[in-house]
Parts: sequence; structure tokens; C-alpha cells
Amino acid sequence: MTTRTHAEWLAAAERVVPVTEHHIRGAAEPGGGATFTIRSPRDGSELAKVADAGTKEVDLAVEAARYAFDRGPWPRLAPIERGRALLRIAEIVERHREELALLISLEMGKPVVEADAIELRAVINTFRWYGELAGKLADEVPHTAPDALALVTREPVGVVAAVVPWNFPLTMAAWKLAPALAAGCTVVLKPSERSPLSALRLAELLVEADLPQGVLNVVAGDGPTVGRALGRHHEVDALVFTGSTAVGRHFLRYGADSNLKRVWLELGGKSPNLVFPDAPDLGAAAATAAWGIFFNQGAMCTAPSRLLVHRSIADEFTDAVVRRAGALRVGDPLDPATQMGPLVTLEHLAMVRAHIASGLADGARLRTGGEPVQHELGGWFLEPSVFDQVGPDMRIARDEIFGPVLAVLTFDTEEEAVELANASDYGLAAAVWTANLSTAHRVSRALRAGTVWVNCYEEGDLTVPFGGVKQSGNGRDKSVHALDKYTELKTTWVQL
Repeated sequence: MTTRTHAEWLAAAERVVPVTEHHIRGAAEPGGGATFTIRSPRDGSELAKVADAGTKEVDLAVEAARYAFDRGPWPRLAPIERGRALLRIAEIVERHREELALLISLEMGKPVVEADAIELRAVINTFRWYGELAGKLADEVPHTAPDALALVTREPVGVVAAVVPWNFPLTMAAWKLAPALAAGCTVVLKPSERSPLSALRLAELLVEADLPQGVLNVVAGDGPTVGRALGRHHEVDALVFTGSTAVGRHFLRYGADSNLKRVWLELGGKSPNLVFPDAPDLGAAAATAAWGIFFNQGAMCTAPSRLLVHRSIADEFTDAVVRRAGALRVGDPLDPATQMGPLVTLEHLAMVRAHIASGLADGARLRTGGEPVQHELGGWFLEPSVFDQVGPDMRIARDEIFGPVLAVLTFDTEEEAVELANASDYGLAAAVWTANLSTAHRVSRALRAGTVWVNCYEEGDLTVPFGGVKQSGNGRDKSVHALDKYTELKTTWVQL
């Protein structure tokens, strides 16, 4: 973990020279000359003008990936060799860990110590885990009659387009890239137009990993142009996306309107955090509830943005969360003492504030926060915000805000808690706090969510899958199950 001081991070930021060109066929590609501006949310300053891809650049990237898949060595390597390449990637990222953490902090506002300790750790672990897994997978030989031999093999799906968000720009990229590459696919990565700098630098660094040309390509640009072109491209075999439910709908349509490519979606969430009065440690539960919603400025699809508390402990528990929120240090993400940085753009700040205004208009009580802070820095900072007296039909209880805004609701019975928790279009994650094993099992089974944590939140590792149900998407990242998105099953029947 980094030990740099605030002054040292500021000095490092002054020396940053961002990579601003696309990465196609293993080299920089300037594109047609159009650019877009990246501004740092910490102070509004211009970080870079980045090459803005159009359909021409998308075609070049897909063509490179197509050639590398159809005619190049990557899909034909022994899996253990692809695994060794992923292990080299992990080593390269480890060597440049602080540089990449700084880019993430500058471009999207995550506190730099969290970018280093949490995001870059996840990136390194992901490439390492799939690198170690690649040579250990096996196909199937079903039992048949003695006069036949059946083989069930997994083969790489082909060219994968990976479209990732700004809130965890490299973690989400690694969750897509590592299993896709391990499976033998080639990839075109589109980072968010709000946070392309870390992905473009990663692609430049990975030249050292000796990937064949065209195996990994990165194009920068916006969703309506680049995302749409990838979604509708007939030479893309599968598209994986993490982002909003609204954009996910577009990708499903693009796939249907083009070549019926596989479309795998990890979408929004409005995750419920259920606290029963017999929770083993109410203090730890309150601390975790506050950490979960305010971590990463609330920009986390699994954020426990709905706190469901038993009425008998609601006042005391909410007070504890409010105290935690009020004590959080909001400030410069390059300051190691900062606990919550700025929101990613001025427009995003305005959107979150509009949700806060809607909560007040709907009759909820704002217990703390709600106002912009740190005006002298010039960035887009917001106080951690907690509402109680929230009704289940209020917009702040139903909409994914993607910001540091917590809605507290109360329940009286286990059945009511489950009903409130499931009264959402989303189903990404949930948590249950109770010391009763039967309650934990009953409620966990009843919750419609891809992940349920018991007496914890955001715990797990790469051995377990991640993804949602309902309008939170389909398919899974992480674990062996992620390979389902990047492989096709083939049956070979041999008559003896």
C-alpha cells in the first residue's frame, strides 16, 4: 500500500503526461483528429484532450481483433501459455501500481489511497487469478454407448467488445479482460468517456506483456458513437457491459438489430441492507452501513443505498449512521487523509442534488448532508447525505442515485422486511444482519439478489461470481463462471 504524502501526490500529479491516443494492433492510433476534454473532478482543471473515436476507429479496432482471432496465434496457444501472459500482465500492473492509481484518482475522483489499496489490488489479483486458472480447466467426456465417443468442449466465442464504466475504470476492465483473454478471445475495450486515461495507459503498458498484435485494442469515445458502433458491429461476437440499465437496454437492441451477438449486462442496483434487532454487533453494522453507501462517493452499483432497519432500533441505529456520515472527511482525493472525494462531473453532481431535492419534496427528512462543500478547491464535492422517514414509493427509495445518498426505511416483521427489500426493479446485492441462523437462511433465500451478504458487506474474492437478477442484468463476472460469457459449448460425436 502506498505511503506517499499529500505533497508527494501533488508533485506526482504535476508530472503526469496522459496517454491520449487509441491503442490498436499493439500501437498508438491517433484517429481522425477529433478530441474530447477530460477534466479532473478534484478542481475542474483540464487533464487532457483525448482522441475521440468514430466508426472508422471502431472498424479498425474490430478488424484488428478479428484478424488476431481468425488468423493469429492467441486462440491457438496452449491455455497455460495464455495464463503466463496474464501473469505477466499482473506483474506489469504491480510495477506501475501507483501511477495507475494516480490516473484513476485524477480522472474520476476516487481517493488515491483507495485507488491503490482497493482498485489496483483487485486488478492485479484478477489477472493473476485467471492466469493461474487458464491451464487448469478441463472439458467433458460424457458416458455413451461403447460404440461412440462424445466430447463437450469449450471454445472461445471470438471477438469481444467490453464497455466499462467510470466508477471502477480498471477493476471493471480487468473483470472483463482477464477471463476473455484466458478463454482465447480477442478484445476491443471501450472505457468510459469520463475515465479513459487509466485504460489507455494500461494498454500502452501491456505491450510489455508480448500479447500478439490485435489481441487487446482500446478505443476512447462516447456511448452514442463508439458504444453503439460496437454493439451493432457484425464482426463482434459478444459484448459485455457494466453500466446503467437504460444503456443496457440499448445494447440488447443493438445485438438484436445486428448479428444476434451475445450481450452480457451488469447493470444498476438499489441494494437493501436489512438490520434486525438481534444483529451480533449493531455498532459494526452501523459503521458498515455508512462505509458502504459513502465509499467511492456512493458510485458503486452494489452500494447499500436502502437501509432497512427494524423499528425497535431504528432511531438509535440511524443516529449512529448519521454520526458516521458527519465525521467523514470530504476533500482532495490526493490527500491520504481524505475519506470521500468529489463526484465525477459537474453534471453528475447536479443529478445527485436533484435526487436530494426530490427526497425533500416527497416528505423524507434529511438528517445530514445534502450540500456542496470544499468550494475553494474548485471541484465537485458533496456532503454525505442521510434521509430517514422514507416511504417505499419515494424516488430516493426506488431510483439508483449513484451518489452518497442513503435512504432509511423501517419494518416491523421479517415478512415486511423481505417485501420491502424485493420491492425494486433491481436485484444486484443485499445484506442481512442477524444472529439467528434460521433468520439468515430464510431471508437470504427470499431476497431476489445475485449476492447476499450476512453480517458483512462487500466481502468475497475471485472464487465467487458477481452479477444480478431482474433489471440488474445477466451473466456473471469473477470466478470460473465468468468464462461462460467468453466460450461456446461444442459437442463432437464420434461413431467408433
